[in-house]
Amino acid sequence: MTFKQLASTCALLGIAFTTTSHAAGTVQAGQAKAASLCVACHGLDGNSVNPEWPSIAGQHEQYIIKQIKAFRAGQRTNALMSPIATTLTEQEVEDVAAYYSTQKAKGLEADKSKVTLGEQIYRGGIAGSKVPACLACHGPNGRGNPAANYPSIRGQYATQVSLQLHAYQKGERKTDQNEMMRTVAAKLNDAQIAAVASYVQGLR
Repeated sequence: MTFKQLASTCALLGIAFTTTSHAAGTVQAGQAKAASLCVACHGLDGNSVNPEWPSIAGQHEQYIIKQIKAFRAGQRTNALMSPIATTLTEQEVEDVAAYYSTQKAKGLEADKSKVTLGEQIYRGGIAGSKVPACLACHGPNGRGNPAANYPSIRGQYATQVSLQLHAYQKGERKTDQNEMMRTVAAKLNDAQIAAVASYVQGLR
């Protein structure tokens, strides 16, 4: 396989291709860095205790790397996360991502009053508004698609999911591939966002 063919294959699989060589992240080093820097918001095991802060236990390694780098580059902004991201070296980003990707996400429960609507949107979309089913990218159980760098969202706090959907809706968050999430979120009303966010919270 030629270099050009290899690069094309990586691009098709959604894998970041780079000619810069660096060591892959290590779980042990990532755990040490997480204990000193990340634990206050994300917890040592990646399960946040604050519903406004994302749980990242079991999140895909490359997705974590992408988001940290987005904060570091100013493509995403958050009063807490942005300054922390700027302190991390390339290797530390890889290490933290490697560690949290190996942790186990804790299950949460959905609001039963919102399950019917939430499930309808997640699994079937909204035909009248041309909203696609969420499972098309995030999978039937919310585990995402690591090859395409679509995140795992199962068991994520409904508050956090709602915050991100509203951020996409307002154009405050722009890190989605091909503006997919901004396009979808723009077509959802507050009740629909609340319902699908709650449904995601209950996914296993």
